[in-house]
Amino acid sequence: MDTLVGTAPASAPTALRKLYFSRFAFAAVWAALLFTAAGTLDPLSVTLLVIYPLFDVACAVVDLRSARTHDGPVRGLHLNIALSSLTGLGLAVAAASGVPAVLRVWGAWAVTAGLVQLAVGALRRRLGGQWAMIAGGALSTVAGASFAVQAGKEDPSLTPLAGYALLGGVFFLVSALRLNRTARHT
Repeated sequence: MDTLVGTAPASAPTALRKLYFSRFAFAAVWAALLFTAAGTLDPLSVTLLVIYPLFDVACAVVDLRSARTHDGPVRGLHLNIALSSLTGLGLAVAAASGVPAVLRVWGAWAVTAGLVQLAVGALRRRLGGQWAMIAGGALSTVAGASFAVQAGKEDPSLTPLAGYALLGGVFFLVSALRLNRTARHT
C-alpha cells in the first residue's frame, strides 16, 4: 500500500482542482436533469443513469494521467475505472428490470466507489483539500447501502440518486476550493 503514496509536484493540486471543478459542474447539471426525469425509466433517465458512471470513468482516466506523473494512487484509480465501467453496463441492463434493480446496482457502486474514494483521499491527504473527499467517500458508502434498502420498498424512486450526485458534486467543489487555498499558501 505504501507504493501508492508519492511526492507530488506543484502541478498535481492544479490538475486535481480543475478536475474537481469539472466534476462539480457535471454533477450539478446531471442532478438537475435526473430530478426532472426521475419519474419513470424512459430513454432520457436511462441515458442519464448510464452516463454518470461513464463520466466517472473519464474523470478517473484524466486523474490517472496526472497521478502517473507523481506516483499517486494509481491502483485505486484503476479500480475505480473498472468499477464505474461495470456499473455503466450494469445500469443499462438493470434498467430493463425496473427502478429497484437500478437502485441495487447504483447502491453497490456507491458503496464500492465510496470506499475507493475514501482510500484515494486518504493517500492524497498531503496535497491538502482531501478531507472532503474522505468524508464524501464515507458518505457514499452509507448512501449506497440506503439505496439497496430503498430498492426493497414499495414504489421506489430515482430521485435520491439526483440528491446523491449533487451532494457528491459539492464535496468535489469543497475539495477544489481547499486545493486552491492550499496552493496559495505554498
